[in-house]
Amino acid sequence: MAGIRTYTMVYIALLALGTGKFVLFEIPQFSQTVAIVGTLILAVIKISLIAGYFQHLIEEPRSISYMMGLAVFMVFLLTIAAGYSIQ
Repeated sequence: MAGIRTYTMVYIALLALGTGKFVLFEIPQFSQTVAIVGTLILAVIKISLIAGYFQHLIEEPRSISYMMGLAVFMVFLLTIAAGYSIQ
C-alpha cells in the first residue's frame, strides 16, 4: 500500500495538471483546438493517477487492468454507435 508521501505527490501532480488546464485556456498564444486537445490529454493523465493510486488499481493484477480497459473501450464504442444512430 502506498504511503502518505506517495499520496501527497499524486495530489500535487493533480493540482499541477488542473492548473495546466486553466493555463491552456487563459494564455492567448494557445488556440482553442490546442487548448481542447491539451485538456483531453491532461484529463487522461489525471484519470490514470486517480484510478491507479486512489482506487488502488496499481496494486491489482494486470488482468484486471486489461479487463477495465476493455470495458472502457466498449463504452466508448457504444457511445459512438449511439451518436451515429441519433443522426
